[in-house]
Amino acid sequence: MDFSAITVLCVGDVMLDRFLYGRMERISPEAPVPVLLLDSRREMPGGAGNVVSNVLSLGGRAVLVGLVGDDEAGATLRAVLAEQGRLVDATVPDPSRPTICKTRFIAAHQQVVRVDEESSTPLTDTQAHALCRAVQAHIAGVQAVVVSDYGKGVCAPAVLDCVFAAAAAHGVPVFVDPKQTDYALYRGAACITPNARELAAASHMPVDTQAQVEAAARAVMDHAQADAILATRSEKGMMLVRRNGAALSVPARAREVFDVSGAGDTVIATLALAVGSGLTLERAMRVANAAAGVVVGKLGTATADIDEVLRELAGQEGAQDVPHLLSLPAACAQVARWREQGLKVGFTNGCFDILHPGHVSLLAQARAECDRLVVALNTDASVRRLKGESRPVNTLQARAAVMAAIRYVDGVVAFDEDTPLETIRALIPDVLVKGADYRPENVVGADLVLAAGGRLVLADLQAGQSTTAIIGRARGA
Repeated sequence: MDFSAITVLCVGDVMLDRFLYGRMERISPEAPVPVLLLDSRREMPGGAGNVVSNVLSLGGRAVLVGLVGDDEAGATLRAVLAEQGRLVDATVPDPSRPTICKTRFIAAHQQVVRVDEESSTPLTDTQAHALCRAVQAHIAGVQAVVVSDYGKGVCAPAVLDCVFAAAAAHGVPVFVDPKQTDYALYRGAACITPNARELAAASHMPVDTQAQVEAAARAVMDHAQADAILATRSEKGMMLVRRNGAALSVPARAREVFDVSGAGDTVIATLALAVGSGLTLERAMRVANAAAGVVVGKLGTATADIDEVLRELAGQEGAQDVPHLLSLPAACAQVARWREQGLKVGFTNGCFDILHPGHVSLLAQARAECDRLVVALNTDASVRRLKGESRPVNTLQARAAVMAAIRYVDGVVAFDEDTPLETIRALIPDVLVKGADYRPENVVGADLVLAAGGRLVLADLQAGQSTTAIIGRARGA
């Protein structure tokens, strides 16, 4: 699951989330209120900015469109955004409107008070036109659009009309996190993601049971002429209601919930990335459900990275449904984490088409030389180029599932080239392992590993063990 090529345009109410952490040890002599002794502070993008943070955390790219004031909070927000890689800051500066800022005072892991700074003034024509120009400037380069409506003014009818028209012209799906109860404003959305309370307010219908949620979702879906409604139901999970399909529900995984702040941002960011990458809406919902499960287990406005989401999917769906292949960026991140723990990382590669005792022996020897072993598999196209049109016998997904089940293997990646040189260049393992039928000077990537201070190991081979021999015996039978 690799979102590195996906760019999401996020349009909506951009905020600065400010967290002030301290200790309460006495009551003020001036008034019967506790005194907070400040220890630390943390500032991050909120609102539509938190959607962007989730997109980036999951490995995608983002463009952020919203209003930012000419004030201290705005300067801080822009500085925070400038530190984000893979983000285009397309926010519109506006000196007549303060930057939306939410300041939370926290003591002993509890929020004591929150102070909000914002304007309730309706959007002006000038501001709307500036936002529309920003959308039109970037729509051609994205695979999905998220409308993050927090009801703070940016998602005015004129701006929404522009977003949906531009997205339709470029064939880009729009995902809406709604705040307004008139869903006709979101006409043409690929998916709208209300929580249960928002769905009840928009439909004027009860949403206590699954049947009631489906009925309410179909009512607002018709009103908005949307393709689907994804209703998030807190501890009850999610329900996806499609215009031309049966409703589908997934339960929430039982876990300790620390904070639901920003969970909706995580859901819609994941949904947009997943659909933008080509996943079905049904599969995207399951991935989004897993991402939400990660962030509610964290304190404060949080994000999830792709490795956390994959682990959560494992817990929610069972091992058979977990994607076994790591993307190369995910593998690089995993290798970096292992190295931070002081672990030595090994690497070997091959087609591993029909796994046999010779393969197992090679993997066991490789794992004995390191603390963690990454195996790189040739893709099906790569195998065909090397072995002929009749190979592979087993698909990449099947080979990856079997390889991931081997106790000596800690990670599986794939490469589409004839050799794993670029994969080795990205990972730079501490130990490179190949069979003893290779000469050291002929091992692809050995020079890179040795130059970085690593080792090359040539593993003993078991005589008479080969996939070609197995295929020949099967045909002879």
